Amino acid sequence: MKRTNRVLTILIFVFLYIPMVVLVVASFNTGKDITEFEGFTLRQYSRLFQDSSLLELLRNSLIISVLASAAATVFGTVAAVGIHNLNPRLRKTAMTLTNIPMTNPDIVTGVSLSLLFVFVGTRLLGQRNSLTFWTLLIAHITFNLPYVILNVMPKLKQMDASLTDAAMDLGCTPVQAFFRVTLYEIMPGIVSGAIMAFTMSLDDFVISYFVSGLDFVTLPVEIYSYTKKPLQPKIYAMFTLLFLMILALMIAMNVIQLYTDKKKAHTRSAGL
Repeated sequence: MKRTNRVLTILIFVFLYIPMVVLVVASFNTGKDITEFEGFTLRQYSRLFQDSSLLELLRNSLIISVLASAAATVFGTVAAVGIHNLNPRLRKTAMTLTNIPMTNPDIVTGVSLSLLFVFVGTRLLGQRNSLTFWTLLIAHITFNLPYVILNVMPKLKQMDASLTDAAMDLGCTPVQAFFRVTLYEIMPGIVSGAIMAFTMSLDDFVISYFVSGLDFVTLPVEIYSYTKKPLQPKIYAMFTLLFLMILALMIAMNVIQLYTDKKKAHTRSAGL
């Protein structure tokens, strides 16, 4: 049974990562046909960094992802602390409401947000172009919030509540106790939520397609127009760099988590 499980696990990982291997190999291929590797080259990466339009689209995606993940992390952490302090019945209701946007189809979320922004922009603010950079940013913050909350909540449940009480007994105000004790204890969950929010925002196409205007277009939305014709090899190079960036973030997250857990264990053992 163990051998079967091991084989199935290996097959699953192979199935998950083979597409990425093909993409990486294609980015170094001298030919345009991904089914035949003609030779190794870095020319596609050189062409990528010479293409100002693609770099601008990548910059737009990074700007939105950084701003949206930062705002969602702050608001989501505050929301998670507030939900955690509710009574069990209200907490369960709040978490159910938090889970709904995650299970809701992206196309429904995108269309509903687009209708809301158009209504507010045209009817209430009198703007002709209702969909702008700000509507895109608000939409990204909105769909990122549940991911931050769901990453912070387990850390709040694992935290010893007596630590906050002890800090206030020693003279800390509730705000000081939060920043000196609670924030330190839940920091791994905050970092995980921020990284997940960043990746979700960087990757999003469906919602961005409905809420973005002509003044600010992200990379996934523009790449959609490329699917109607063969992709240029330099696109493979860009996708490879994005994959490596996300991989580096995930490794950093796990290293930070491991370091934090070891530090906490050392501190508690020293206290005992």
